Amino acid sequence: MDRDARQDGIEPRQDSRRERPLEIPAAELASLVEAAAQLTAGYWSGLDERPAYPPTSGGETARLFTRPWAEDGRGAAVLEDFAAIAAHSRPSGGRFFGYVFGSGEPVGALGDLLASALNQNVGAWRSAPAAVAVERAVIGWLGEAVGCPGFTGSLCGGGSSANLMALAMAREARLPANEDGVRPGVVYASEQVHMSIPKAVALIGLGRRNLRLIPVDADMRLRIDALEAAIAEDRAAGRTPLAVVATAGTVATGAIDPLRPIAAIARREDMWMHVDGAFGVLASLAAPALFDGLSEADSLSLDAHKWLYQPVDCGCLLHRHRDVAQTAFSHSGDYVRALNTDPEEAFAFFEESLELSRRFRALKLWLSLQYHGRAAFRAAIARDLAHARLLEAEIAARPELELLSAGPLSAVCFRHREKDNEALLRRLLARRRVFLSNATLDGRFALRACFVNHRTTEEDVRLIVEEVIAAAGEVNR
Repeated sequence: MDRDARQDGIEPRQDSRRERPLEIPAAELASLVEAAAQLTAGYWSGLDERPAYPPTSGGETARLFTRPWAEDGRGAAVLEDFAAIAAHSRPSGGRFFGYVFGSGEPVGALGDLLASALNQNVGAWRSAPAAVAVERAVIGWLGEAVGCPGFTGSLCGGGSSANLMALAMAREARLPANEDGVRPGVVYASEQVHMSIPKAVALIGLGRRNLRLIPVDADMRLRIDALEAAIAEDRAAGRTPLAVVATAGTVATGAIDPLRPIAAIARREDMWMHVDGAFGVLASLAAPALFDGLSEADSLSLDAHKWLYQPVDCGCLLHRHRDVAQTAFSHSGDYVRALNTDPEEAFAFFEESLELSRRFRALKLWLSLQYHGRAAFRAAIARDLAHARLLEAEIAARPELELLSAGPLSAVCFRHREKDNEALLRRLLARRRVFLSNATLDGRFALRACFVNHRTTEEDVRLIVEEVIAAAGEVNR
């Protein structure tokens, strides 16, 4: 550049990589996208060939993936690491029956890619107009699908976040604490409640000693008589019943608490009723009769990354009290003040939920649910329920096995009558053909299979019993 040009204020033109060091030329970017698409398609097409759990160890993964952050970039060569990452990851194939974890429907995964490309902060309409409108539409779909039309809410990371927000709302509705601090109140839930509830009770300041765990009946459902007795005892002692948490799909067995009787008690006692439906509520698409009374709840949680098979994360809190949500979560600085008074354009999720920065979780649901249609998801859920019943029949046909639970949903607990079941499970997992988890029922260690997997076949279900019997033959006791 000559001296006169510099004197005119014109800077020398630099290489674009130096001006914008993270910029990638269009042709190179297109090549990266194509390579990533090929890796994704190849991974999905080969899921059936992968072991149910990777043959790896903590030391091996640390050796493979712990490395210094180099000064110079590797460029497209970084994608070469995907093969090793996939080989040391638990695959979402049809033989995974552990935990309550969806199978990662591919259209939803593509939705995550597109959402990341758009990179929207879905905190308020003005920062992400389309994304906010899409999420509000999806919330409406979910509420209507589970029999709670008119409920509002938001998407979140998972059931734990949804349960925390629900109990924060319950506290502000019954014993407001945001301004002056927490006052004592009692929360009731069954002894089979998910671990996120004790965490939430602690985090909102009530303390876990104010969580009453109510005994369950033979079907692992909260006992109504025991709930009423606990409430009466607390009132007599001068304590304040605040909320009751009903579970619609316990982790161990898939039990569903008696929702309508619990709702009646909550109304009578002026308590908030929350339903932890992270596991089970979406099964109402295929078996609505199981969830009688759900619409009476003040709030409920569900996980689309469980029984809508979406990639994580995609939890949801639904509720009937937008005013309470705003009371619990609204506390805004001038820098987020809305300048537009139009109700749609002034809407802000951060005024009604825990998060300010929020990713575009709704896009994968928007795409996946429309791509397949409601009937397809209803059929997939019904198929999971049928697979659980098939496994129960297969277990009943083997005298050496004992069925420990036969819940209404898709969790099945059983054991070998003669072997050390903990040792059996370790051996089963080492064989890497199916993946089961475990539970403890009435003090007994149980093998547990859970079906929330759109890839599972009847052959995969039958393989569970075959593998358990084979593993039992390889343990000494």
